Amino acid sequence: MYPYGFPSSHSSPHHRKPRTRRHPNAPTAVITTAALSSLGLLLPHQAAAAPAPRPTVEEVRARVDELHRQAGTATQAYDAAAERTAKQRALLSALMDQIAGTTQKLNEARRLLGSYAADRYRGAGPLGGTATLLLSDDPQAFFAQTHLLNRLGGREDALLNEYTRARAETGRERREAAVVAADLERAQEELRGRKQEVQDRLAEANALLSQLTRADRERALAGGSPAGSGPLPSDAPASAAGARAVAFARAQLGKPYVWGAIGPSSYDCSGLTQAAWRAAGVTLPRTTWDQVEAAPRIATKQLRPGDLVFFYKDISHVGIYIGGGRMIHAPRPGAYVREDSIYYQPIYGSVRPG
Repeated sequence: MYPYGFPSSHSSPHHRKPRTRRHPNAPTAVITTAALSSLGLLLPHQAAAAPAPRPTVEEVRARVDELHRQAGTATQAYDAAAERTAKQRALLSALMDQIAGTTQKLNEARRLLGSYAADRYRGAGPLGGTATLLLSDDPQAFFAQTHLLNRLGGREDALLNEYTRARAETGRERREAAVVAADLERAQEELRGRKQEVQDRLAEANALLSQLTRADRERALAGGSPAGSGPLPSDAPASAAGARAVAFARAQLGKPYVWGAIGPSSYDCSGLTQAAWRAAGVTLPRTTWDQVEAAPRIATKQLRPGDLVFFYKDISHVGIYIGGGRMIHAPRPGAYVREDSIYYQPIYGSVRPG
């Protein structure tokens, strides 16, 4: 056998072996094996690459409903994080105002001490060291020299006490502000995470809906089937506050659902109920999880207009009862404030604000 198919320069033509003739189109065994191997690799790949069957409208609706429910849960977590962030920001702002005030007191006490010490220095040279220590950025050096305190007069004692109190107060407030700032940073980080969680769920829902025709997409978004039915509440008359809350909710019909929104142009579910009862003069917490704990529980059969009805085991949705077994609520992203049966999803429980 010659390398690359050519005879070596040291080989004699008399010792050449006769070559076996081969048809130019006849493949070698190696080529045949490789081809078969390649075919064996390609066939499963081609089978795996076959497109998955297109989901039915019912399958898309079920999955989108679940994604919207998950987005609703994440929205409540977002609302809670936003509320904590706002509280921490307000607390930090108040602390910074306090620090500004006590720092001004500290600087004034420092100035008076310096002025007094300078006067004493001009009147009695040996007190120059006192002035230096008082104006030092390290007051511990001054306090370590306790024998100098005996050389201070009554006025100096009062100024020194004021300076010491102001410095201690400023230090305490700055430490507290540092803690609050760290809490604020954590709350903001949680807020960003919750926001991303909501966006991820909605993006997945939109991707599913994009696989449908426009007509099927409208069918899928028309609202899921009711989870069941139940007895109609007795519909006792609404209280004056309940009637005002219902009137406010009716005025919001047709406004878009926007997660995290509290009005006036858009709402999420708990933002709507909070705003409705605020219009009636009652302050409710921001999230469904807190609203359900903010008023007495009542049975479904005892509902009257203005009561709040909560849904799902994780209490991630709420509507305001308007009578006749119906409620007004902000249902989900892509929808608008509307009326629905209170049995449109599994009821967790109900409360009566006011």
